[in-house]
Amino acid sequence: MRLYAQTPTRRSRQVLADLLAVALIVAAVKFALAVHDAITLLAEPGKKAQSAGDGLAAGLDDAGDAASKVPFVGDSLEKPLRSAAEAGDSLADAGQSLQDTVGRAATLTAVALIVLATAFVLALWLPPRLRWIRRAAVTRRLLDDPGGADLLALRALTGPPRYLAAVPAPPSGLADAWRRGDQQVIADLSELALRRDGLRS
Repeated sequence: MRLYAQTPTRRSRQVLADLLAVALIVAAVKFALAVHDAITLLAEPGKKAQSAGDGLAAGLDDAGDAASKVPFVGDSLEKPLRSAAEAGDSLADAGQSLQDTVGRAATLTAVALIVLATAFVLALWLPPRLRWIRRAAVTRRLLDDPGGADLLALRALTGPPRYLAAVPAPPSGLADAWRRGDQQVIADLSELALRRDGLRS
């Protein structure tokens, strides 16, 4: 199985198309990662809320510990401080939840961008490459089969007329020479058919 043409012009076009496809996929990945980082910045308020809630809860817990040591009224002072500490914990949990949600959204968005961009590039690039690989394999097999050169010559004859100008025509014409089995004309036409597919005999 041949991946690239043998003729320099077509091979250069194929290599250029491959490099362009890779470059587009790399650019899409970089763009998706930049979008991920931008969305992650939205989690900053959640970090601040978590930090503030943790600090508030720790401070009120310490205050509750200290208040519990006050004689006679320690229990009465401790309860509201513990309740306030729980509110601080709730604030910290809300901040963490916001960070988790933003992180998931950033990841899903980046993955979706990468998958969609890659699928789009592959849909444009892969079918023509696979068609050429299959056509080159069929053409090469045809050339190796008995009478294959005749069939390739016929393929060249039925192609666009502008390509036939490259083949020196006998006085009777190319089609007539092919019908008579003129080996030189058949060889020239089959070589033309191979060149059109980017191959060499």
